[in-house]
Amino acid sequence: MFLAGSAAPEQPPTSDPDSAEGPAIVVAEGALSPIVITEEVKYDTDDPAIWIHPTDPSQSLIVGTDKNPEDGALYVFDLDGKILPEKTVRPLLRVNNVDIEYGLMLGGELVDIAVGTERVANKIRVYSLPDMKEIDNGGIDVFTDQEERRPMGISLYKRPSDGTIYAIVGRKSGPPEGYLWQYRLEDDGSGNVIGVKVREFGAYSGLNEIEAIAVDDPLGYVYYSDEGSGVRKYHADPDAEGAGEELAIFANVFGPEGFTRDNEGISIYQINDGTGYILVSDQHADKFRIYKREGEVDDPHNHLFVKSVPVQTHESDGSEITSVAVNDNFPTGLFVAMSDNRTFHYYSWDDIAGDDLVRAPNGEVVP
Repeated sequence: MFLAGSAAPEQPPTSDPDSAEGPAIVVAEGALSPIVITEEVKYDTDDPAIWIHPTDPSQSLIVGTDKNPEDGALYVFDLDGKILPEKTVRPLLRVNNVDIEYGLMLGGELVDIAVGTERVANKIRVYSLPDMKEIDNGGIDVFTDQEERRPMGISLYKRPSDGTIYAIVGRKSGPPEGYLWQYRLEDDGSGNVIGVKVREFGAYSGLNEIEAIAVDDPLGYVYYSDEGSGVRKYHADPDAEGAGEELAIFANVFGPEGFTRDNEGISIYQINDGTGYILVSDQHADKFRIYKREGEVDDPHNHLFVKSVPVQTHESDGSEITSVAVNDNFPTGLFVAMSDNRTFHYYSWDDIAGDDLVRAPNGEVVP
């Protein structure tokens, strides 16, 4: 763990994870420093998710992927960045991305869940929180009967009207339409989770791949990074009117925002009045570009660019954010970003917001 104010840690290599030496990461002048840098995973970090403890936010957890094809893992960290080995799950076959949702009805009880994509196995994996117990009977097959099956991105959606939880899953490669598949997660009758496919949706440019997916539960939208193109927006509810219609594409790589190359990780800073921000990784510039969550008064799908924030995190892929005040280090929210030196970085929303952005009111709880 590295705390702000101490000397910067030596950086491990990105090419040989078993080597003790490697090229140093160049940090841009003026880049934000993380409050915490986690302990290193064994191989290759990719994507984090945040679980908020229901009664004591200071006991919240970070779940992060380590995507080795034979000995991958879902690591669990505390808010000091320490690995909790008793909760870490391995081996997994290149577990790529992970997301968290609250209150799945299972065995007559509401269970919080972490769901990851096990890419080599063509499955999604489901674990209960905070114990990280397997509750999927070995995994849920996805993209069955497809030539391109290997899952990458995932985001979970809990429909406010009835509490139904869905997994929206992307893959390494796929067709120009119907790139994402959506599965309803439910009890199989014996306390294990199964996935029932409910739809295929989502356009794909074919320029690169689709990995980063984020869902805004309260507003009911799903966003995903069509890398090399932009962030696409659809309804998350498969039963919504016009659910299959694209609502917007923004954060355009070749647009005025000026992404260096790929648009990557997406995270949503939610404020309870429906406002907030959408953060998108400008991966190869070591920056996050920030857009208005609520859009404009006359067009809720017009997500204007607000500002760009340079960070010490290197080539960040997956990221996650919460507006919950988890502890004194993160009084208005916690932002977690993957760095390609086998770590995850924790930033304070106060530092990201600066003088330009709004903070959630004190005491507001948006998991």
